[in-house]
Amino acid sequence: MRADYRNIQCKVRQKTALITGSCGLIGSEVTVHLAKNGFRVFGVDNNQRAVFFGPEGDTTWSLRRLQTEIPDYTHFDVDIRNRPGILEIVKKARPDAIVHTAAQPSHDRAASIPFDDFDTNAVGTLNVLEAARQACPETPFVHMSTNKVYGDLPNTIVLRELGTRWEYADPHYEHGIPETFSIDQSKHSLFGASKVAADITVQEYGRYFNMPTCCLRGGCLTGPNHSGVELHGFLSYLVRCNIARREYKIFGYKGKQVRDNIHSEDVANFILAFCNAPRIAEVYNIGGGKENACSILEAFAIIEQLTGKAQRYTYIEQHRSGDHICYYSDLRKLKVHYPQWEITHPLHNIFREIASSWDLRLRQDALAGASA
Repeated sequence: MRADYRNIQCKVRQKTALITGSCGLIGSEVTVHLAKNGFRVFGVDNNQRAVFFGPEGDTTWSLRRLQTEIPDYTHFDVDIRNRPGILEIVKKARPDAIVHTAAQPSHDRAASIPFDDFDTNAVGTLNVLEAARQACPETPFVHMSTNKVYGDLPNTIVLRELGTRWEYADPHYEHGIPETFSIDQSKHSLFGASKVAADITVQEYGRYFNMPTCCLRGGCLTGPNHSGVELHGFLSYLVRCNIARREYKIFGYKGKQVRDNIHSEDVANFILAFCNAPRIAEVYNIGGGKENACSILEAFAIIEQLTGKAQRYTYIEQHRSGDHICYYSDLRKLKVHYPQWEITHPLHNIFREIASSWDLRLRQDALAGASA
């Protein structure tokens, strides 16, 4: 069915934003945040997460939330692999900001769907970029990349083993992984490889065509609106397992592998800052940084303290291929370029919000099941 583009015309000219993956965690957070800051938002999302991850990945609830909270939100059920459809939307919208968050987001899932993964992450990104170049090359273009573009090269940094986590032993990485860290000659996973292709293409459009583009290499992006599943969404899924009394699987590294966690609202705050003061072909590592980093074992302890429920888990000796042993983002470059931006959600608050969200959702699911 051909999409109806008539709603794309604004009766009164106001700032507009086009968000791909608008029903996902970051996409929905950015949609709400930009709407609150005076943008009319056009969202592009075809609920592909439900295809990638099954019913637990379904984001229909997120679309309903956006339509309820944002009266003039306009939604397009269009796949970013649909080149003519994306081009038509961008040409008619000519937005003042483009935030590209749509992706196949799973490190593990990519190996079983390599064509879908690459076509979505690499070719889909190219489709949105080229549409922007043709229609509105002056528009700030923010691409949600990933720390997986660094592959497993961070694992070559000398580490020291502590009681509950691995930590960098090399003082050069005291603040975490910087943007100058190599993305070459390492194992990325197929997901990481497709995201590298997208990341480099976004940079190239910035440099070659002088477009204001930005790649955000995210750590663990999380928050209460995350539909965490086993293959994607570390912290949300871990908390969900605790509250639902599900078994969580630890894959290798003694459960001491470290991730930095950033609330989706803090990501949205930075995206707005970039759109208000864009730069050409920039790359930023964006995560919770050292202060918001924790290991799996430390995450267990935090959620157990919050809920009073012991975490059920099994340990699998074999680690995930290409997985990071220790990773947290060096945020210094980002803070120099945008000194007004800061982390506003500390780690324990993130846990508390996610726990409350999952408790409510699971209660609602139980009531719906009882009344069915």
